[in-house]
Amino acid sequence: MLEVEAINLHYGAAQALRGVSVTARPGEVTCVLGRNGVGKTSLLRAICGHQPISGGDMKWNGESIAGLPSYDRARRGIGFVPQGREIFPLLSVRENLETGYAPLKRADRHIPDVIFELFPVLKDMLRRRGGDLSGGQQQQLAIGRALVMRPKLLVLDEPTEGIQPSIIKDIGRAIDFLRKQGDMAILLVEQYFEFARDLADRYAVMDRGQVVLAGTRAEMVEADVRRRLSV
Repeated sequence: MLEVEAINLHYGAAQALRGVSVTARPGEVTCVLGRNGVGKTSLLRAICGHQPISGGDMKWNGESIAGLPSYDRARRGIGFVPQGREIFPLLSVRENLETGYAPLKRADRHIPDVIFELFPVLKDMLRRRGGDLSGGQQQQLAIGRALVMRPKLLVLDEPTEGIQPSIIKDIGRAIDFLRKQGDMAILLVEQYFEFARDLADRYAVMDRGQVVLAGTRAEMVEADVRRRLSV
């Protein structure tokens, strides 16, 4: 389980996160919601080790990971799907997927069949360059690349951004499938409320670098959440 405990994060003199706490448990989806610029991506960058925190702690299965570099977090099973996908446009789809081998032992360096079951289009396009795929296909590729790592925590930063509705449904079904396997914790940052609401077991709404609403899906008051998401 991931436990983020009252973390602060600064970019120079500017404070991006103020006492933020969230949890992510195996077999559950935790959704972090909020408008642009409220600290959602900064939270994910802190969790994945891309930006150091200036206060608080982060624990993964009871062990503090706050001081670990990103590659050590990847080896512990934290997989990241960044905003904007960040696939390698000149590499083939197969080569993009194989970049997920980096934290794996040699015996585990193969592409799991489940990736092609979730995203059949990737199997049909293994030899095509990543940059030739549509935005939605690139998003599926980015998720597939993270799944090659066999993550125990899958962190996704706005996977529906700029994606056509049919592929948004495919991504939603994939996240639901992974949740139901019961051994993976999923942390999802999203602005698309309906997508997040339908997937969330737990939610946290951020504003100005703080968590201002949080709870289980059953406790969610939609009107309160929507009000925090409106501009």
